Amino acid sequence: MAGELEGKVAIVTGGASGIGKATVELFVAEGAKVVIADMNREAGEALSGEIGEAARFFAVDVSQRAEVEALVGFAVAEFGKLDVMFNNAGISCAAFPDFLDDTLEDFDKVVAVNLLGPMLGTQIAARQMVRQGGGGAIVNTASIAGILAGQAMISYRVTKAALIHFSKSVAIELARHDIRVNSIAPGHIQTAMSAFEQGSVPDNVAELAKEIDAIYLSNQPLKRRGQPEDVAQAALFLASNRSKFATGMVMPIEGGVTTGDPVNHLADILEARSRILGD
Repeated sequence: MAGELEGKVAIVTGGASGIGKATVELFVAEGAKVVIADMNREAGEALSGEIGEAARFFAVDVSQRAEVEALVGFAVAEFGKLDVMFNNAGISCAAFPDFLDDTLEDFDKVVAVNLLGPMLGTQIAARQMVRQGGGGAIVNTASIAGILAGQAMISYRVTKAALIHFSKSVAIELARHDIRVNSIAPGHIQTAMSAFEQGSVPDNVAELAKEIDAIYLSNQPLKRRGQPEDVAQAALFLASNRSKFATGMVMPIEGGVTTGDPVNHLADILEARSRILGD
């Protein structure tokens, strides 16, 4: 169904690439006017130029209150209002496989972008929505790392878990203004952040990608890598009136990773029994 966001104005942070870029393109296709918010000016301006009059670019560091306030003010000045805030910008952390080796030197930066950023975006966007008379949708990008405990990348995991709890808590508070707050928990989505290609030479990238895919899919029931467009569709649902009775929700988009263990342990046990006991 076309026109899901007809007449709506949205901000998408981290909108110049990956999940953000796919969401910007889908929101515009569904009738929205969109502000592409990102620190990558070159990519953001290029995307805005490709889209045309339905999009604007605004350079922003989401961890800085004054810049987020300017972002929301820009959206209102350009398009007259704000209906949807997609707090999607995020960063990873240093890839120490063992917590005992982790220096935690990037902890403050990861928290500033991944947690403070969405908190500022939610607060400042909600204040604008209240000034408009209430109503609106706020969507925060969390992660399956915030749902499932796991090893390594502890700073990242902590911020995403906290973001989920924040989103639920503020959803309760903002409900009286008819502002809905939901979060998406992407899984193994095929983006630059999940590729771990840094430092590799071009001839080896395809081989590395194949190995990484196999690792990601090992505990995933649906045996394909998620794409940015998969997450964008979830963001569209949460931003549109189709989810008008949903708030405080966490929507996993992860091929079933958080559903449960995909390994049939009973089959493995019976195979072992047959092999060892011969029955």
